[in-house]
Amino acid sequence: MAILKNSILILILLVLHVSSVNAQSVKQNFNIVFIGNSITHGSGLPDPETQAPPVIAAQKLRAFKDIGTVQISNVGRSGSTTLDWLPENNKLFPTARQAAGRYATDSATLLFSIVLGTNDSAIKGPHGAPVSPEDYHGNLIKIADRLLAEYPKCKIIFQYPTWYSENTYNTSKYLKEGLNRLQSYLPEIDAVVKSYKISQPNTVFSGNKKVFAYFKKHRALFQNEKGQQGIFNLHPNVEGAAELGNFWAKAIYKALESAK
Repeated sequence: MAILKNSILILILLVLHVSSVNAQSVKQNFNIVFIGNSITHGSGLPDPETQAPPVIAAQKLRAFKDIGTVQISNVGRSGSTTLDWLPENNKLFPTARQAAGRYATDSATLLFSIVLGTNDSAIKGPHGAPVSPEDYHGNLIKIADRLLAEYPKCKIIFQYPTWYSENTYNTSKYLKEGLNRLQSYLPEIDAVVKSYKISQPNTVFSGNKKVFAYFKKHRALFQNEKGQQGIFNLHPNVEGAAELGNFWAKAIYKALESAK
């Protein structure tokens, strides 16, 4: 009888051990569509295909021990605003849909990482600029609602936009007024994410708000660009793109962990 009891105990312990090992070895796979503007696209970088923030974010995510495969589609478009991505405008939203469609038969989690607002904040130039904080809020809701309707199991993370210098003025006019407006968008992102926590928990998340102040403090992370009011800082350089990608990766990982 004692031998039988010991055998049963050993068997139970063995099953528990195997279950534990299997649980630890299960890795999450992700397909990520990055929606954004020229910063997401990697404008001004020597090789955006390998240096753009989404590429770096994917590399950083793959380094986490519980992350398996990470496939990405970078559909960032230079000069784009939230209006360009509105589903009803049928302008850029189809590119996000097409990118997501590539993963239609894949069992991996579909995630949309969205960072918009820089061009919305301009005084003039980009489509619809300047965009009020209220309209910016509403546009984010429209984009998220459509994504969730078309991809019910997807996750969405709204990353916060980065700082730019007060003299930013290329073909579009930003300046201090634009920078102030950009900062007024940050609480709107918070409000959008909060609303989904109530209506659709564990679906919509926010990035790391500290990214704005971090880039403001480290101007060496920017390209020095010639503009109509001197040298300005708007687009990250190679080092800056790597830092931004790291911010995005950590925010994505944190969001996914909280959704478990």
